Amino acid sequence: MKLQLVIICVLCLLLLSSSDATVPSRYAKQSAEWFQSEEGRRIADNVLTWQTPHGSWPKNRDTASEPFDGKSSDLRGTFDNSATIGELRFLARAFRATNEPRYRQAFLKGLSHILEAQYPNGGWPQFYPLRKGYHRHITFNDNVMVRILELLRDVSESSDYGFLKTEYHAKAKAAVTKGIDCILRTQIKQDGKLTAWCAQHDEKTLEPAWARSYEPPSISGAESVGVVRFLMSVEEPTPAIITAVEGAVEWFKGAAIHGIRLEKFTDAEGQEDKRVVADTDAGLLWARFYEIGSNRPIFLDRDSVVRYSFSELGQERRNGYAYYGGWATRLLTDEYPRWREKYKLPKK
Repeated sequence: MKLQLVIICVLCLLLLSSSDATVPSRYAKQSAEWFQSEEGRRIADNVLTWQTPHGSWPKNRDTASEPFDGKSSDLRGTFDNSATIGELRFLARAFRATNEPRYRQAFLKGLSHILEAQYPNGGWPQFYPLRKGYHRHITFNDNVMVRILELLRDVSESSDYGFLKTEYHAKAKAAVTKGIDCILRTQIKQDGKLTAWCAQHDEKTLEPAWARSYEPPSISGAESVGVVRFLMSVEEPTPAIITAVEGAVEWFKGAAIHGIRLEKFTDAEGQEDKRVVADTDAGLLWARFYEIGSNRPIFLDRDSVVRYSFSELGQERRNGYAYYGGWATRLLTDEYPRWREKYKLPKK
């Protein structure tokens, strides 16, 4: 029994230390009474201390449990890894529950930061103010674009943000329109057919671009799923949006990988590792990266060399990155059919 309790406690600590568990968004659905309580106000005040002078929040930090005790100028805010968006949703909820002006002021600062960070072409970088390197690219990785657009759409449409002046609703709506246009313009074509998206696109040319040394210009089998889901969530989709969704779904169908699965094992040296094994009963998989032109799955180590076999990767990258996943399964089997039915699209 004691061993079981220890295991449970360890699992709880792991959950609390994960990025999804520590962002303020896990508190956003608490009751108004909770936000008005001493604990709720304490956590909201903690979140305020982590806001950068520009209006954003850092990633991979627990911005709720404890206040930031350093210099605010040392904070590096981002839209990556769910940062900033979760804090803003939380503060909007906190203001609605408490009517505390500081929460509204912090929300407005963050919202203005997001609106300022949008490129004229409609995309968003990973960091703002802009940095050198791949952080400047239009970022679909980690659903950066999607999370921002979902928040702005809520700001423009939801009564939850009725505390904002009309001008903010209008600005958010215009930003969403530009963002959708950017999504449509960055969709990759192969042989004249629409496919999906790269995890990041050049902020000027809109072409697929490099990120880290093992993240090449390619078609993403992971990030593209979130983009398609966002497009399907648009009410009264335009013909261009419908065409984009249909093209991406057809690409996902053709890019699906059958008959294999990833298996964890312990190698001869006692290290944990992963390998691909044949399995006729395995579910569909998609590669993280597909080569533009050939549509072949590709795998890169930190040396940036393109490989066509997972086994050719070094042990560190095989286990430190998600090169395969069942990312589009639910999209194809459930969400997409319901979307077509909702809009009574003609059978193909």
